[in-house]
Amino acid sequence: MNHNLQIKICPTCGSDKICRVVRDITRNYKGQTYTVPKVEFYDCPNCGEKVYDQEAMLKIEAHSPAYHINKTLESIRNRRFKAAGDAPSSLLLLREDRAR
Repeated sequence: MNHNLQIKICPTCGSDKICRVVRDITRNYKGQTYTVPKVEFYDCPNCGEKVYDQEAMLKIEAHSPAYHINKTLESIRNRRFKAAGDAPSSLLLLREDRAR
């Protein structure tokens, strides 16, 4: 965890009981359960608020099936553009619209 991020008051309820914890978190994506081991984040026992820093979010994304799908699509698009030596499809659509 980025130790520069230090939260002493819960941003949701104002409690001073919020504390840094390290836990495995389990999530669900389209019926598929996945676990992210040893995620460090702030947890408020008063209201249940959880605050993740960028490092924790990257770790969660690395384990998430949703992220893997998006990463695969991005990789496919990038390979196509490199192979074709052309601009992204959004620019191609603009070119087609202007040609009409």
